[in-house]
Amino acid sequence: MDSQGQDGQRVVWAVVDSRIGPLMLAASGQGLVNVVFHATGPVCERSLKRLAARYGTEPAEEPGAPLLAEAIRQVEAYLAGERQDFDLPLDWSLISGFNRAVLRELAEGVPYGTVVGYGDLARRVGQPGGAQAVGTAMGANPLPVVVPCHRVVESDGGIGGFGGGLETKRQLLALEGVLPEPLF
Repeated sequence: MDSQGQDGQRVVWAVVDSRIGPLMLAASGQGLVNVVFHATGPVCERSLKRLAARYGTEPAEEPGAPLLAEAIRQVEAYLAGERQDFDLPLDWSLISGFNRAVLRELAEGVPYGTVVGYGDLARRVGQPGGAQAVGTAMGANPLPVVVPCHRVVESDGGIGGFGGGLETKRQLLALEGVLPEPLF
């Protein structure tokens, strides 16, 4: 495979160091398609294989590609506390159905500095009683941080799970002022 997929779609990626650890960002011609936590060795390899299979092209490491460079800039500004919203085209092709509906509602309807319960989010997409399914959607989120699954919490006040790890979720919620900053 080369860097052009079957439909001429090009996929570019880069790993950036951040305050929450290395993140891999990948973009297609449609937009940002993937953000991956703990982006080292095997984690990157698995993600790149998944993207290659989906797009029919070998992703190219190219941090300077315009859309990818802008995504990196916005993620870095967010993590530095200088940005509250993302203004990026998103490629939703790695997710579909109920999970896509939930993640779109999350991205559009849960602003910076707020949280929503799993059950509340299920109700917003017309699936009352679908809290566990919302949890599954959060775990399948291909665009964490940008599509803020860290803002979804348990109804009893618990922090809930998080694919990037609970400490990362705490850091992101503290960044947004939802939780206090750690003392050390």
